[in-house]
Amino acid sequence: MEELKKENPLGSENIGTLLIRFAVPSIVAMLVSALYNMVDQFFIGRSIGMLGNAATNVAFPLVMICTAIALMCGVGGAANFNLSMGRGQKKQAASFAGNTIVLLLSLGILLCIITRLFLEPLMLLFGATPKVLNYSLVYTGVTSWGFPFLILTTGGTNLIRADGSPRFSMICTLTGAVLNTILDPLFIFVFHMGIAGAAWATVIGQVVSGVMVIGYLTRYKTVKIGRKQLKPNWGYFGKIASLGMAPCFNQLAMMTVQIVMNNVLTRYGASSSYGSDIPLACAGIITKVNMIFFSVNIGISQGLQPIISFNYGAEKLRRVKEAYLKAIASATLISTAAFLCFQFFPRQIIGIFGSESEAYYQFAERFFRIFLFCTFINGIQPITSNFFTAIGKASRGIFISLTRQIIFLLPLMIILPMFFGIEGIMYSAPAADSIAAAFAIGFAVWELRKYPPLKE
Repeated sequence: MEELKKENPLGSENIGTLLIRFAVPSIVAMLVSALYNMVDQFFIGRSIGMLGNAATNVAFPLVMICTAIALMCGVGGAANFNLSMGRGQKKQAASFAGNTIVLLLSLGILLCIITRLFLEPLMLLFGATPKVLNYSLVYTGVTSWGFPFLILTTGGTNLIRADGSPRFSMICTLTGAVLNTILDPLFIFVFHMGIAGAAWATVIGQVVSGVMVIGYLTRYKTVKIGRKQLKPNWGYFGKIASLGMAPCFNQLAMMTVQIVMNNVLTRYGASSSYGSDIPLACAGIITKVNMIFFSVNIGISQGLQPIISFNYGAEKLRRVKEAYLKAIASATLISTAAFLCFQFFPRQIIGIFGSESEAYYQFAERFFRIFLFCTFINGIQPITSNFFTAIGKASRGIFISLTRQIIFLLPLMIILPMFFGIEGIMYSAPAADSIAAAFAIGFAVWELRKYPPLKE
C-alpha cells in the first residue's frame, strides 16, 4: 500500500501543479458543457429572436437535471474510486468505476423516456408562455434524444480524470462542442431548419462526445473494467450516490430555482411595464452567461476532487488543506473578474444574443447588476461543498450545497416579490449568496482547524 501511495503523483507532486493539471481540463469540460446552450442561444437569438431565447430558457431545467444526474454518478463514483486507490484497494476501485458507468447509462435512458412521455406538461411547468410553448416543444423534443450521451459524457469525464487522464476528458467534451458550433449555423441558416436545427446540432455533438468517453472507458489505465465490474451492485450504488449527492443537489437546487424564477418572472412581469416575455427571455440569457462563470468554479472543484480524495485516503492532511485553500483563492480571483464584467458591461453582453427593444435592454442591465451583485464570493460554496464530499463527509457537503439555492434563495425569491414586485426577484440573489458563503466559510474553518499547519 505504501508503495502505491509513493508511486501515485496525487500523493507526492506539487499541489499547485496538480491543481492546474486536473482543474484546467475540468474547467474546459464544464465550460464546453455550458457553451452548448450558449451557442444555441446565440444562433437562435440571431435567427428567431426573443421567443426562441425564451424557449431555450424553458428547456434549460432539463439540462440541469442531466448535469445533476451526471455529477451524482460521476463525482460520487470518482470520489469512491480515488479514496479506494488511496487506500490501496484496487479491486474495490474497479467495481466503483464499473457501477458508475452502469448508473450513468441507465439513468440517462430513463430521463430520455420520461421527458418524451411528458414533454408538454414539463414545458408548461417550467414556465412556457403561449407564445413560447411551440418553440420549446420542438427544441426539447429533439434535444431529449441526446440526454443519455450528455449524462454519460459529463459523468464519465470524472472517471477519466480519476484515471489520471484529465486532458482526454477535456478533448471529449471539446470535440462535441466544436462540432455543435459548426453545425448550428449550417442547420439554421443554410438548411433553414430553425430551432430544430440548433437542437439537432447539439444532439450530434453530444453523441460524438459520448462515444469518445465509451471508447476510453473500455481501456481504463489504472484498473481493469470487465463484465464483473459492470454487474450492478446496490451497495456500490448507495456509496456512489452518497458521495455524489452534494453536487447533484446543487444542480437540482439550481433547476428548482430556475423553474420558480421563470414562473415568478412571468407572473410579476405581466403586471410590470416589461410584460411577461421580456423578463423570461432576459433571465434565460443572464442565467446561462452566469453558468459560464459558475462552470469555472465547478471545474475547479471537480479538478480538486481526486487530489483531495487520494490524499485524505492516504492521511496526508497537510496536502488536503493546501489544495482546498489554493482552490478557494483561484475561484475567488476568477469570481471577482466575472463580477466586474457583469457590473460594467451588461448591455454589451446581452447585445451578443440579438437586438431587441430598449425596454428589453433596460431590464437586462438592471437584472445583471443586481441579481449577480455578489458574484465575487460565489466560488466559496461549491468548492467547500465538494471538499466535504471528497473527504467522505457527504452530509456536510449536501447541506452546504443546499444553502444558497434551496434554503435561502428559493424562499426569498417567493417572498420578496410580494412586497417589491419584480425588483424583489433581483435582490433575492445577493442576499442568498452572502449568507451561503458565510455558512461555507464557517464549516470549512471548523474542519480545517484539525489539520496540521501548512508550514511547520
